[in-house]
Amino acid sequence: MPGGRLTQQERRQIALGLADSLPYAEIARRLDRPTSTVTREVLRNGGPTAYRADLAHRATEHRAHRRKQSPPRGAGAPAQGRHGRDDEAVRAYEESFTTLLMQQGLPRMTARVLTCLFIADAGGVTAAELVQRLQVSPASVSKAVTFLDGQGLMRRERDERRRERYFVDDDVWYQSTIASARGIAQVAETARQGVGVLGRDSAAGVRLENIARFSDFISESVLRAAEQVRDLLYTKPEAEPVVRQGGDRAPG
Repeated sequence: MPGGRLTQQERRQIALGLADSLPYAEIARRLDRPTSTVTREVLRNGGPTAYRADLAHRATEHRAHRRKQSPPRGAGAPAQGRHGRDDEAVRAYEESFTTLLMQQGLPRMTARVLTCLFIADAGGVTAAELVQRLQVSPASVSKAVTFLDGQGLMRRERDERRRERYFVDDDVWYQSTIASARGIAQVAETARQGVGVLGRDSAAGVRLENIARFSDFISESVLRAAEQVRDLLYTKPEAEPVVRQGGDRAPG
Protein backbone atom coordinates (compact mmCIF):
# COMPACT_ATOMS: atom_id res chain seq x y z
CA MET A 1 0.00 0.00 0.00
CA PRO A 2 1.57 3.32 -0.96
CA GLY A 3 2.41 5.79 1.75
CA GLY A 4 3.18 9.49 1.87
CA ARG A 5 1.12 12.38 0.64
CA LEU A 6 -1.43 12.08 -2.11
CA THR A 7 -0.18 13.01 -5.55
CA GLN A 8 -1.95 15.41 -7.87
CA GLN A 9 -2.95 12.50 -10.09
CA GLU A 10 -4.48 10.68 -7.11
CA ARG A 11 -6.45 13.80 -6.24
CA ARG A 12 -7.80 13.92 -9.78
CA GLN A 13 -8.91 10.29 -9.42
CA ILE A 14 -10.66 11.21 -6.17
CA ALA A 15 -12.46 14.06 -7.94
CA LEU A 16 -13.55 11.69 -10.74
CA GLY A 17 -14.78 9.17 -8.19
CA LEU A 18 -16.82 11.81 -6.40
CA ALA A 19 -18.29 12.95 -9.70
CA ASP A 20 -19.41 9.33 -10.29
CA SER A 21 -20.93 9.24 -6.75
CA LEU A 22 -18.57 6.47 -5.66
CA PRO A 23 -18.29 5.84 -1.90
CA TYR A 24 -15.04 6.78 -0.17
CA ALA A 25 -14.20 3.12 0.39
CA GLU A 26 -14.39 2.35 -3.34
CA ILE A 27 -12.28 5.39 -4.27
CA ALA A 28 -9.72 4.35 -1.65
CA ARG A 29 -9.68 0.77 -3.00
CA ARG A 30 -8.93 2.02 -6.52
CA LEU A 31 -6.08 4.16 -5.17
CA ASP A 32 -4.82 1.40 -2.85
CA ARG A 33 -5.11 3.86 0.01
CA PRO A 34 -6.85 3.66 3.42
CA THR A 35 -10.45 4.88 3.36
CA SER A 36 -9.59 7.32 6.17
CA THR A 37 -7.01 9.00 3.91
CA VAL A 38 -9.60 9.69 1.22
CA THR A 39 -12.21 10.77 3.78
CA ARG A 40 -9.86 13.28 5.41
CA GLU A 41 -8.69 14.58 2.02
CA VAL A 42 -12.22 15.27 0.82
CA LEU A 43 -13.58 16.73 4.05
CA ARG A 44 -10.65 19.08 4.59
CA ASN A 45 -10.94 20.40 1.03
CA GLY A 46 -14.55 21.42 0.63
CA GLY A 47 -16.47 18.17 1.03
CA PRO A 48 -17.82 15.82 -1.67
CA THR A 49 -19.79 18.50 -3.54
CA ALA A 50 -17.08 21.19 -3.60
CA TYR A 51 -13.89 19.12 -3.85
CA ARG A 52 -11.51 20.28 -6.62
CA ALA A 53 -8.32 18.32 -7.25
CA ASP A 54 -6.10 21.26 -8.27
CA LEU A 55 -7.29 23.48 -5.42
CA ALA A 56 -6.80 20.65 -2.92
CA HIS A 57 -3.27 20.03 -4.19
CA ARG A 58 -2.33 23.71 -3.93
CA ALA A 59 -3.81 23.94 -0.44
CA THR A 60 -1.75 20.93 0.68
CA GLU A 61 1.44 22.43 -0.76
CA HIS A 62 0.66 25.70 1.01
CA ARG A 63 0.22 23.92 4.35
CA ALA A 64 3.47 22.01 3.84
CA HIS A 65 5.31 25.24 3.00
CA ARG A 66 3.90 26.95 6.08
CA ARG A 67 5.10 24.10 8.29
CA LYS A 68 8.59 24.39 6.80
CA GLN A 69 8.62 28.09 7.68
CA SER A 70 7.88 27.40 11.34
CA PRO A 71 10.75 27.73 13.87
CA PRO A 72 13.31 24.87 13.70
CA ARG A 73 12.93 22.09 16.22
CA GLY A 74 15.55 20.22 18.13
CA ALA A 75 17.15 17.55 15.97
CA GLY A 76 16.45 13.92 16.72
CA ALA A 77 13.34 14.39 18.87
CA PRO A 78 9.76 15.52 18.29
CA ALA A 79 8.84 18.99 19.49
CA GLN A 80 7.51 18.90 23.03
CA GLY A 81 4.67 21.20 24.03
CA ARG A 82 2.92 21.52 27.36
CA HIS A 83 2.90 18.42 29.58
CA GLY A 84 5.66 16.92 27.44
CA ARG A 85 3.30 16.32 24.52
CA ASP A 86 4.44 15.62 20.99
CA ASP A 87 3.21 18.67 19.07
CA GLU A 88 2.99 16.73 15.82
CA ALA A 89 0.84 14.06 17.48
CA VAL A 90 -1.43 16.75 18.94
CA ARG A 91 -1.91 18.31 15.51
CA ALA A 92 -2.68 14.92 13.98
CA TYR A 93 -5.22 14.19 16.72
CA GLU A 94 -6.80 17.62 16.25
CA GLU A 95 -7.21 16.97 12.53
CA SER A 96 -8.66 13.52 13.22
CA PHE A 97 -11.21 14.86 15.71
CA THR A 98 -12.14 17.67 13.33
CA THR A 99 -12.73 15.14 10.55
CA LEU A 100 -14.95 13.08 12.85
CA LEU A 101 -17.09 16.11 13.75
CA MET A 102 -17.42 16.98 10.06
CA GLN A 103 -18.62 13.44 9.36
CA GLN A 104 -21.27 14.06 12.03
CA GLY A 105 -22.52 17.05 10.01
CA LEU A 106 -20.66 20.09 11.35
CA PRO A 107 -19.17 22.59 8.85
CA ARG A 108 -15.37 22.44 8.73
CA MET A 109 -14.71 25.76 10.49
CA THR A 110 -17.24 25.00 13.22
CA ALA A 111 -15.66 21.57 13.71
CA ARG A 112 -12.18 23.11 13.96
CA VAL A 113 -13.28 25.63 16.57
CA LEU A 114 -15.10 23.01 18.64
CA THR A 115 -12.08 20.71 18.55
CA CYS A 116 -9.88 23.57 19.79
CA LEU A 117 -12.25 24.11 22.70
CA PHE A 118 -12.32 20.39 23.49
CA ILE A 119 -8.54 20.06 23.74
CA ALA A 120 -7.78 23.42 25.38
CA ASP A 121 -6.09 23.13 28.79
CA ALA A 122 -6.56 26.80 29.62
CA GLY A 123 -9.70 28.12 31.28
CA GLY A 124 -11.36 29.21 28.09
CA VAL A 125 -10.15 30.47 24.72
CA THR A 126 -10.56 33.96 23.25
CA ALA A 127 -11.51 34.78 19.68
CA ALA A 128 -8.03 36.21 19.09
CA GLU A 129 -6.43 32.97 20.28
CA LEU A 130 -8.65 30.94 17.95
CA VAL A 131 -7.79 33.22 15.01
CA GLN A 132 -4.07 32.79 15.72
CA ARG A 133 -4.23 29.04 16.24
CA LEU A 134 -6.41 28.28 13.22
CA GLN A 135 -4.94 30.97 10.94
CA VAL A 136 -8.38 32.16 9.83
CA SER A 137 -10.29 35.43 9.81
CA PRO A 138 -12.10 36.80 12.90
CA ALA A 139 -15.34 36.65 10.92
CA SER A 140 -14.93 32.89 10.39
CA VAL A 141 -14.38 32.33 14.10
CA SER A 142 -17.33 34.57 15.00
CA LYS A 143 -19.67 32.63 12.72
CA ALA A 144 -18.57 29.28 14.14
CA VAL A 145 -18.86 30.50 17.73
CA THR A 146 -22.36 31.85 17.12
CA PHE A 147 -23.45 28.47 15.76
CA LEU A 148 -21.91 26.50 18.64
CA ASP A 149 -23.42 28.86 21.21
CA GLY A 150 -26.85 28.47 19.62
CA GLN A 151 -26.51 24.67 19.79
CA GLY A 152 -25.55 24.77 23.47
CA LEU A 153 -22.12 23.27 22.75
CA MET A 154 -20.20 26.10 24.43
CA ARG A 155 -20.71 29.11 26.67
CA ARG A 156 -19.28 32.63 26.82
CA GLU A 157 -17.85 34.60 29.73
CA ARG A 158 -16.03 37.92 30.00
CA ASP A 159 -12.69 37.99 31.80
CA GLU A 160 -11.20 40.81 33.85
CA ARG A 161 -10.12 42.59 30.65
CA ARG A 162 -13.68 42.43 29.27
CA ARG A 163 -12.65 39.95 26.60
CA GLU A 164 -15.04 37.17 25.70
CA ARG A 165 -13.73 33.72 26.52
CA TYR A 166 -15.31 30.56 25.17
CA PHE A 167 -15.68 27.43 27.29
CA VAL A 168 -16.75 23.84 26.84
CA ASP A 169 -18.09 22.42 30.09
CA ASP A 170 -17.28 18.89 31.22
CA ASP A 171 -20.89 17.82 30.69
CA VAL A 172 -21.16 19.36 27.22
CA TRP A 173 -21.97 15.99 25.64
CA TYR A 174 -24.72 15.45 28.16
CA GLN A 175 -26.23 18.84 27.29
CA SER A 176 -25.89 18.11 23.57
CA THR A 177 -27.53 14.70 23.99
CA ILE A 178 -30.43 16.21 25.94
CA ALA A 179 -30.95 18.83 23.22
CA SER A 180 -30.88 16.11 20.55
CA ALA A 181 -33.43 14.01 22.44
CA ARG A 182 -35.75 16.99 22.78
CA GLY A 183 -35.45 17.60 19.06
CA ILE A 184 -36.50 14.00 18.41
CA ALA A 185 -39.47 14.52 20.74
CA GLN A 186 -40.49 17.52 18.65
CA VAL A 187 -40.40 15.30 15.56
CA ALA A 188 -42.79 12.91 17.32
CA GLU A 189 -45.14 15.74 18.24
CA THR A 190 -45.18 17.18 14.71
CA ALA A 191 -45.68 13.76 13.13
CA ARG A 192 -48.62 13.08 15.43
CA GLN A 193 -50.19 16.39 14.42
CA GLY A 194 -50.00 15.17 10.82
CA VAL A 195 -51.92 12.04 11.75
CA GLY A 196 -54.86 14.20 12.81
CA VAL A 197 -54.68 16.29 9.66
CA LEU A 198 -54.26 13.46 7.13
CA GLY A 199 -56.36 10.82 8.82
CA ARG A 200 -55.33 7.90 11.01
CA ASP A 201 -56.52 5.31 8.47
CA SER A 202 -54.71 6.85 5.49
CA ALA A 203 -51.34 5.53 4.29
CA ALA A 204 -49.72 8.86 5.22
CA GLY A 205 -51.38 8.81 8.64
CA VAL A 206 -50.11 5.30 9.37
CA ARG A 207 -46.62 6.32 8.27
CA LEU A 208 -46.61 9.42 10.46
CA GLU A 209 -47.96 7.48 13.46
CA ASN A 210 -45.08 5.02 13.12
CA ILE A 211 -42.62 7.92 12.96
CA ALA A 212 -44.19 9.45 16.07
CA ARG A 213 -44.12 6.20 18.07
CA PHE A 214 -40.53 5.46 17.07
CA SER A 215 -39.39 9.00 17.87
CA ASP A 216 -41.16 8.95 21.23
CA PHE A 217 -39.43 5.71 22.19
CA ILE A 218 -35.98 6.93 21.09
CA SER A 219 -36.36 10.31 22.82
CA GLU A 220 -37.51 8.80 26.11
CA SER A 221 -34.79 6.14 26.04
CA VAL A 222 -32.03 8.66 25.30
CA LEU A 223 -33.21 11.05 28.03
CA ARG A 224 -33.40 8.24 30.58
CA ALA A 225 -29.97 6.86 29.64
CA ALA A 226 -28.36 10.32 29.66
CA GLU A 227 -29.68 11.04 33.17
CA GLN A 228 -28.49 7.67 34.46
CA VAL A 229 -25.02 8.04 32.98
CA ARG A 230 -24.72 11.62 34.22
CA ASP A 231 -25.58 10.54 37.75
CA LEU A 232 -23.00 7.77 37.52
CA LEU A 233 -20.18 9.89 36.10
CA TYR A 234 -20.67 13.21 37.83
CA THR A 235 -21.91 12.28 41.32
CA LYS A 236 -19.02 12.64 43.72
CA PRO A 237 -18.59 9.85 46.27
CA GLU A 238 -19.43 10.78 49.83
CA ALA A 239 -16.43 11.61 51.98
CA GLU A 240 -15.38 8.95 54.46
CA PRO A 241 -16.30 9.96 58.04
CA VAL A 242 -13.38 11.12 60.17
CA VAL A 243 -12.66 8.74 63.05
CA ARG A 244 -11.66 10.46 66.27
CA GLN A 245 -9.51 8.99 68.97
CA GLY A 246 -11.57 6.54 70.96
CA GLY A 247 -13.45 5.29 67.95
CA ASP A 248 -16.10 8.03 67.77
CA ARG A 249 -16.95 9.30 64.30
CA ALA A 250 -17.09 12.99 63.59
CA PRO A 251 -20.16 14.19 61.71
CA GLY A 252 -19.62 14.51 57.91
